[in-house]
Amino acid sequence: MAPRPIRIRRAHAEDDDFILSLTARFVDFELPAWRRRNACANGIRRDLKRALDELPSFENLFLAESAAGERLGFLRLQKTRDFFSGHANCHISDLAVLQGHEGKGIGRALLEYAQAWAKQQRCRLITLAVFPGNARALALYERAGFGPDLLRLAKRVK
Repeated sequence: MAPRPIRIRRAHAEDDDFILSLTARFVDFELPAWRRRNACANGIRRDLKRALDELPSFENLFLAESAAGERLGFLRLQKTRDFFSGHANCHISDLAVLQGHEGKGIGRALLEYAQAWAKQQRCRLITLAVFPGNARALALYERAGFGPDLLRLAKRVK
């Protein structure tokens, strides 16, 4: 059976509730011992809500939907400047797929869209951050050609 087409479009205000409903997807895996699921989800929700309410010029939100218009996931891109070179970069701040729709090419389609958008914006790199326990996302990103750039380490203050 051939995969069904996925359409990606700019998110609109009427998509806000759907986007916010995917917050739990960002903590649906093993977190580092010092992170609390509820605190992480609340922080992500606050940040997403701020982006949806204010939509700063460097923020871009896109929605993945089926040919029938069913919302399937979203992508939040930020245009940034590389700390070392000063070149324009694209940062994938958030990427989430509706539960039950994993493994159907939606995440891959969103990553391909990010690649095309970054190229159009003349970005040199696409960056993202991912928790080490998010094995499904790590595998997707590695298959898409992402590799380590900087490694952020953390230690609890005692």
